[in-house]
Amino acid sequence: MIPRTRFIFNPRSGHNARNPWLLEHTRAFIAEHKLDASVVPTERPLHATELARRAIDQGCGLVVAIGGDGTMNEVAAALVGTPAALGLIPCGSGNGLGRHLGIPGPGKGAFRALLANRTRLIDTGSADGHAFFNAMGLGFDAEISARFNALIRRGLPAYVRTSLGTLFSYKPAHYTIRAGEAAPITTPGFIVAVANSDQYGNDCYIAPGARVDDGLLDLTVLSKVNAWNALPLAVRMFAGKLDGAASVTRLRAARFVIERPEPGFIHTDGEVRPAPAAIEVRVLPRSLRIAIPASQ
Repeated sequence: MIPRTRFIFNPRSGHNARNPWLLEHTRAFIAEHKLDASVVPTERPLHATELARRAIDQGCGLVVAIGGDGTMNEVAAALVGTPAALGLIPCGSGNGLGRHLGIPGPGKGAFRALLANRTRLIDTGSADGHAFFNAMGLGFDAEISARFNALIRRGLPAYVRTSLGTLFSYKPAHYTIRAGEAAPITTPGFIVAVANSDQYGNDCYIAPGARVDDGLLDLTVLSKVNAWNALPLAVRMFAGKLDGAASVTRLRAARFVIERPEPGFIHTDGEVRPAPAAIEVRVLPRSLRIAIPASQ
């Protein structure tokens, strides 16, 4: 039997907004399995974090995020370092962490997977003090996240259109990157991403080989993207073969310091926020308990 559970439902997540049956399905699932559980909807940004903290205070051992990567991030941020586990019903456009962990979508067994009552400890990333669980990024990555988040209709086709519309007008900055105690490197950075899992989502692998429980983060720099190499790089990313490509630098460490010429935006799990010119990114090893399917 799973512990006392709180389902946190984001009605503004793209999938949830298009599928109003999901809220009733959640209630029916609770009733069918006679769970000590309830479901509450979010009403505003960051509300999921408040609701998750309240759930812990009320004795919940499992707090389930029903939404996209942003909802997952808000709920998980409240659970870091606590005995409570994160449950995930991935309903977003990318679902990178869910895909990495083999967690199915809401119509493919995500609810049934919770009944296995099986958990795994994973690492948490922190970028300028903001938690992330899948990936954070700067440069083109953050620019696309900002534009994508402003769209009414999302999904992979919308992401591709947004990316292509910005691709050749974006001017990369130069970055100085310190990985652990190693000597710093200076490089142009079209994309600078630090990943906990191996992919952004939609099986687009920004950090092939990354693991969520190794106490390390994986940094990937795409220094140059242009009309000649954009398609080959995209093919490599979706094939999980980014390593060894020209214009790609890969680093692995428990801590990075990334410096750019001036303050700007970063994203953490797709949520865009302002950040200073120098950003510390570090790992909190095995700090989040997450529910996983019995097959994993």
